[in-house]
Amino acid sequence: MKTTLFALLMIIGAFSACKEADSKNTSSMTKIDEERETKAIMQTIENETECFFKGDYNCWKESFVHANYAFQVWSKDGYFDPKIGWNEVDDKIGRYIEDNKIGVGGSNNPKVIRKDMIVKFFGDDVAYLIWNQYNSDKKKTHYTHSTETRIMEKQDGKWKIVNVTALWDRNQPIPFDSLQ
Repeated sequence: MKTTLFALLMIIGAFSACKEADSKNTSSMTKIDEERETKAIMQTIENETECFFKGDYNCWKESFVHANYAFQVWSKDGYFDPKIGWNEVDDKIGRYIEDNKIGVGGSNNPKVIRKDMIVKFFGDDVAYLIWNQYNSDKKKTHYTHSTETRIMEKQDGKWKIVNVTALWDRNQPIPFDSLQ
């Protein structure tokens, strides 16, 4: 009888341990709400773009991860300009924003259209995005095409930009009325 009771307790204990381990694995693999998270990510990206083109430095920097692995690169006229680490991103882009202020209510690129968006989540706190972007000129006569990528990281419940890559094709303006 003692042996049977001991065996029964061992089986119950093993079953409980397996059940607990299974629930931990299930909770760590809980599927994220990609639609909701993509909307939150896009809000960060749209805020960053708007702040940048309006020349609002303090607003712009709120959208970024301030870490040594932050990265930003643009291409322009055959050159590329990488900035590695938050200190360099902040210094160079911060100076660019300050040097290119447009004034209250204005924007260097008042209309931005994003198309062909691809989003890939790498867990619940990292995402990669790529798209085609069309940036209007100040007078809204034409667009300039760029292919853009972002790596996003969720910090303290908010999506922040870790990486900006913007490859601009400034040599082929697109008539403003041709995109909707």
